[in-house]
Amino acid sequence: MCGAIRHRGPDDEGHHVGDRVGLGMRRLSVIDVAGGHQPIANEDGTVTVVFNGEIYNHHAIRAELRGRHDHKTRSDTEVLVHLYEEDGPAMVNRLRGMFAFAIWDDKIDRLFIARDRLGIKPLYYWETEDGVAFCSELKSLLVLEDFPRELDVDAIHEYLALGYVPDPACIFKGVRKLPPGHVLTWDAERGVETKQYWTPVRPEAPITDEREAVEELRRLIADAVGSHLEADVRLGAFLSGGIDSSTVVAQMTKLSNTQVETFSIGFEEREYNEAPHAASVARDLGTKHTELIVRPDADALVEEIVDTYDEPFGDSSALPTLLVSRLARQHVTVALSGDGGDELFGGYTRYAKMEGARELPAGAARQLARAAAVRMGHSAYGRNKLLDLSRGRRGRYAATVAQALPVNEGGPLRDVAATHSLDTLLDRWFDPAEGRDFLTQMTLVDLASYLPGDILTKVDRASMRVSLEARVPLLDHPLVEFAVALPGNLKRRDGTGKWILREAIKGLVPDSVFAQPKRGFAVPLLGWLKKELRHRLDTLLRTDRPVYEYVDHESIERLVKEHVGGRRDHSSFLWRILVLDLWLTALRSSSVTVSAAQ
Repeated sequence: MCGAIRHRGPDDEGHHVGDRVGLGMRRLSVIDVAGGHQPIANEDGTVTVVFNGEIYNHHAIRAELRGRHDHKTRSDTEVLVHLYEEDGPAMVNRLRGMFAFAIWDDKIDRLFIARDRLGIKPLYYWETEDGVAFCSELKSLLVLEDFPRELDVDAIHEYLALGYVPDPACIFKGVRKLPPGHVLTWDAERGVETKQYWTPVRPEAPITDEREAVEELRRLIADAVGSHLEADVRLGAFLSGGIDSSTVVAQMTKLSNTQVETFSIGFEEREYNEAPHAASVARDLGTKHTELIVRPDADALVEEIVDTYDEPFGDSSALPTLLVSRLARQHVTVALSGDGGDELFGGYTRYAKMEGARELPAGAARQLARAAAVRMGHSAYGRNKLLDLSRGRRGRYAATVAQALPVNEGGPLRDVAATHSLDTLLDRWFDPAEGRDFLTQMTLVDLASYLPGDILTKVDRASMRVSLEARVPLLDHPLVEFAVALPGNLKRRDGTGKWILREAIKGLVPDSVFAQPKRGFAVPLLGWLKKELRHRLDTLLRTDRPVYEYVDHESIERLVKEHVGGRRDHSSFLWRILVLDLWLTALRSSSVTVSAAQ
């Protein structure tokens, strides 16, 4: 199991095997490089931990514990053992950082697992009659001879709709992801029990002085970035030139004693190329900057991208994320990123689309709009507008992040799709946020679903694929708690997102950052699928491809025809289908290999 994830920790491997437990880990050495070997146990060997991540307040915790415990290392890992001895499972509330760790308590034969508040670090678990197995990546379960590899149809449906499999679901039946902000305990008598210890949902904070709120945000950003700079190895940052990454890098340059190293990626296609702007920001901030321009050889990376993500993962920006991680790893071991700013401060363009959107009253008007849309051809002008009008606010927002599915009516998704509409797809995340303004509801939905399921998964797997640790200071939980308590009018104002963040970073980042239009980390997929990746679509259209067990072949054929002919841009969904097909093909191929080996 450790060998399957060697890329996550190429520097060291450690094991602890007892009567009831086996713990293993791979280490990427960042803090206390020489002395931080894991697993780490307490003084009498009755409490043992394996840990992935970083605890940013470990110095303060160590100081509190001094005199009551004997610390043999400088590592943040050892603090977890002794804090558990003091506080038990409640220890997790004291931690500030990104983490997935497991503690075995030999005195009571109990396993305790925790995942960080935002889901920065991954954790899968598989419970059977014989016990529980857990891991950072599914690759560690796939090497087990008795792992059944049975696919979860509901998870496939959610992947096709969202482009990722959201927590706590997993593509394999019987396996779960421990959700962000949750802990898990296991013992032979009670089995697995999970409990939430933190949620991003907060009541709205009364703001009487906007300038004081701006100053507090400024302080929290400086504190968050400063806490994320500790490392005994070289450290740098990803820089796109956007507001979020520029904020992190600018703060780094103020706090660092050495020149900050930054990395960016661009494309030959001008409309997708942020590299020149990133280079300009880097010059203004005085960083040592390295960039990579991606040329039309993306096709060579497709299989690697599919393999990097243990579940089907349909965000095409995984490709440049892998490339910029690989670029950074040639120079540093740790890289800070600006992820999280859009969710915290209302930065996504889809939020703007929902501002002032017309809404038909529930009932007959919506039913008529839907009936009219259904009667129209799939490509008919105005069809999508009518479908949009037939939905409530939640359903309309779901339509900006999810896809209605052309399922195979004779396949296993038929019954699942019939009971899962866009109108209710996001309800499990909307319900806890009910009562806040709708902008805040949308951001809270994204913090609980899209952020861990897509953004953080993308960054973690891509960076760890090349043994690079990625840190996300804007998701420092005190900063998150402050941001989510703000009313929506401090996040979006006069049609502009991130209002309060923009105010807080005036004078910190170059003025050119504010003039740059909002762009996602997009790739020129529309053109690639017509040219460099066109042969992938041709292969996809073969009727014997495994994806057609779940989706309708004629519908995909129509989408390809419309896309290649320039009538519609279906690149995002076609990429999603292509990835699922390649993932299923690779899984079935590897299953044959495992079976033959047995």
